[in-house]
Amino acid sequence: MSARSRAESFCTRHGLRVPVLEAPMAGACPPELAAAVAAAGGMGAAGVVNDTPEAIADWAARFRALAGTAPFQLNLWIPDPPADDDVGLQTAYLDTLGGTPAPAGGPGPSFSDQLVAVLAARPAVVSTIMGLFTAEQVAAVHGAGCAWFATVTTRAEALAAERAGADAVVVQGMEAGGHRGTTVPADAEAVSVGLLALVPWVADAVGVPVVAAGAIGDGRALAAALTLGASAVQVGTALLRSPEAGIDDGWSARLDGLDPTGTTTTRAYTGRLARGIATDYVRAWTVPGAPAPAPYPHQRRLVARYRAGEPGAVDRVNHWAGQAAGRATTDPAAEVVARLWREADPLLP
Repeated sequence: MSARSRAESFCTRHGLRVPVLEAPMAGACPPELAAAVAAAGGMGAAGVVNDTPEAIADWAARFRALAGTAPFQLNLWIPDPPADDDVGLQTAYLDTLGGTPAPAGGPGPSFSDQLVAVLAARPAVVSTIMGLFTAEQVAAVHGAGCAWFATVTTRAEALAAERAGADAVVVQGMEAGGHRGTTVPADAEAVSVGLLALVPWVADAVGVPVVAAGAIGDGRALAAALTLGASAVQVGTALLRSPEAGIDDGWSARLDGLDPTGTTTTRAYTGRLARGIATDYVRAWTVPGAPAPAPYPHQRRLVARYRAGEPGAVDRVNHWAGQAAGRATTDPAAEVVARLWREADPLLP
């Protein structure tokens, strides 16, 4: 099947006009952004890792009020195994940066409650990161009339997802901004494979569609991903500076013209490896003698406490950025999506 035929088949199956999915970026995917992507013919999305069931229902309702029956994706974070940490050590280190943490908050929403809320919202796609659904969960997703897209970073993970019942795999290259979608937290640093090597390696091995994610900053990258075997692409950083995203002004300004070398992988924000801008706060965790960040979710909760108190040198927001961040513009999201496809279309056979 040709690259164009694969993309057309994917679009037909999922009710799209262009093979572009919004990356489900938790905290940076308001319904307005998802609706703008949908208006351009792509698929909007939201990452709900931090959301209560009520917030999930509200997001879906607001999206439908803006976009009608357009398909959308909701992304769930498979829970990590329980992890011990030395919060006292981490707090002592953050104290050297200045600031005073707020009191510890209560536990976040449970994964099981989030899954129930996601299925009640009936998105076209339920996607996962950091692991795979159980057989019972896959049956529930399919029983709700939803497709399951599993985020993977290796060929082995893709094959495991296909065996588990995934309808598509989101193949995430090491260039991608935000969290690495590895299924074993400790493996994240060891599976940094670029998208150009990873997409054909996975596409040749699985029978389900491949969605390419990582440094899709213009139509050339989109066309390349489709040519290499993907059926669609997932775009995150390229949409972050659009007005509908509404991210922090300082974060947006740092993305403007950012050189690929200006990003780095770090566990400083959440305890899970992720790619972001090399801010002073991020670099502080790499100096000689600095302790390792606490495991997820302890590091995320600790950072949240400082942000809720007097943050000192702690970044107010997570400055996520993929390696193609410098290509992100402040154009409306619908125009970004339309331009990606307009540039890619003539490059496809």
